[in-house]
Amino acid sequence: MTDLVSETDGAAARLPRLRSTGSWRGTGLNAWLAPAGVIAVLALLIVPPILVLAHTSAVTEGTGAEAGHFTLEHFRSIFDNPRLYVSAWHSLQFSALSTMLSIVFGGLLAWVVVRTNAPFGPLAYITAVVSLGTPYILHVAAWTFLLGRTGPFNEAWRDLTGSSGVLLDVYSMWGMVLIQGMLWSPLVFLLMSAVFRRANAEMEEAARMCGASIAQTVWKISFKLAWPAITGMALFVFIRNLESFDVPVLIGGPAKIYVLTTDIYLAMTEMPPKMGHATAFSLILIAIVSVALVFYSRFARHADRYASVTGKGFRPRPFDLGKWRWLGGAVVIANFVFVLLLPLLATLWISLMPFARPIRLSALKLLTLENYHIVLSDPRYLELAFNTIVVAAGAATAAMVLALLAGWLVVRRWPGGRVIDQLINIPIVFPGIVVGVALLILSLRVPFPLYGTLAVIMLAFVIRFLPYGMRYAHSGVMQIHRELEEAAGVAGAGQMLILRRIVLPLLVPALLSGWLFIFLIGANELSMSVLLAGPQTQVMAVAMLDQWSSGQSVEVFALGMCWSVFMTVCALVFYALARRTLAGAGEGGL
Repeated sequence: MTDLVSETDGAAARLPRLRSTGSWRGTGLNAWLAPAGVIAVLALLIVPPILVLAHTSAVTEGTGAEAGHFTLEHFRSIFDNPRLYVSAWHSLQFSALSTMLSIVFGGLLAWVVVRTNAPFGPLAYITAVVSLGTPYILHVAAWTFLLGRTGPFNEAWRDLTGSSGVLLDVYSMWGMVLIQGMLWSPLVFLLMSAVFRRANAEMEEAARMCGASIAQTVWKISFKLAWPAITGMALFVFIRNLESFDVPVLIGGPAKIYVLTTDIYLAMTEMPPKMGHATAFSLILIAIVSVALVFYSRFARHADRYASVTGKGFRPRPFDLGKWRWLGGAVVIANFVFVLLLPLLATLWISLMPFARPIRLSALKLLTLENYHIVLSDPRYLELAFNTIVVAAGAATAAMVLALLAGWLVVRRWPGGRVIDQLINIPIVFPGIVVGVALLILSLRVPFPLYGTLAVIMLAFVIRFLPYGMRYAHSGVMQIHRELEEAAGVAGAGQMLILRRIVLPLLVPALLSGWLFIFLIGANELSMSVLLAGPQTQVMAVAMLDQWSSGQSVEVFALGMCWSVFMTVCALVFYALARRTLAGAGEGGL
């Protein structure tokens, strides 16, 4: 028996070991074909805009003999101008205060909904989904009406106090902060909900048993355990606020409160455009965003220090608020009212008026559907909707296809995976307005017609939103054990067959989530579209901005109301179809 065992062991030792990379990947050149293709596509997308920005910022402008020479004059003029420091201070102030408001309000709401037994929890999710489907420009326009001098808030303040002033001047830094904070709180709520859903309730229960109050438990246990996630979320929102465009241009512009993004936009819209000035400004903004991302990466690396889910006995249980349960419900209702209900009511009111006017009972006799008749009967608006859907859906599809391939190659550590990971994450430091500047200059220089087309807008969206798609795909691949792919490879399946029959079906939930997210933010994107859209290729956000700037406010609100309803229905239908698809895959198997 001993001889038989030793003989078997010897035979097994002589068998070729299956390499961790799997023979189905091929060797040598064959193993590099898929990564090389993805690297080539990513480089073609990402490198030219960077080169265009660097080149344009470092050469003289004009058409004469002096044009095209190396110079640092663009940077020198920016740093010599005190406006840079004022705009930078405004950007930091606006971003920091808006971030604090979003994190406090969205984080508190997430804890109440996920970790407690407060009522009305589903209402918070409905509020977040509908808000994401509503164009930011419509939110901003609605709040300018609500907080305007003749708006309901300031009217009520004057009636209560008898003063002739205003409670809050919307065209101020505080007005910008309040609106921007409200815009980002739904996304903070959705992301923080996932954090609190995975939190271990045993420590909270232990604190309560030791006599800690609800406020002490929340502050010293719940939020301390979630501190890395909160800090990372705060840095993420801060970066996004730095590159914000809607609120600064609509609120800060009339108030003469300029930030870095509006300075870039103004430089590009002057006649003639100051492209060298705008690209130099863009590189400065990229540098500031990059510094913030360095801090974000450092916090993310040390998140495991605060892990609280450590064993099989983990069961998330809701925190019993007791007599304060209805106070938690009031937080949910307040979120619904301020984030969704009030802006939608303001939008509906103005859209039913022949001209913008304060909310008065005496104005009810003026209600009309004429604005909706104009919007729904004008073919131009139908064309705008078609352009927006084509651009957003096309960009979401292209971004998720690239993210699928890149995520698979990176997680499975194919040759060149590290290069792919670095390339696809470069656009994180590109604010939307910077991508718009780069693609605008690039589209004017290529030898084929690209300027003013839907293709250049779609290209900008793909570049800008690739990192978001990568996060969804990367997380999805991480959840798929590599043994499934290795087993298919041993059975003789090749690279594309494994990707199509094993990886892709299992990644459907992550890919659909990423697609929907990119589609929603792409359909409402303004900062890139406003620079790249041509007269015949406008999208919805740009058309709303043009109408608002030209004083057609009632049509803006009617158009925005129709578009918000449409986008919300699209999101809900897509979500229902996705669930049905997943249910069918689960029943039928792979």
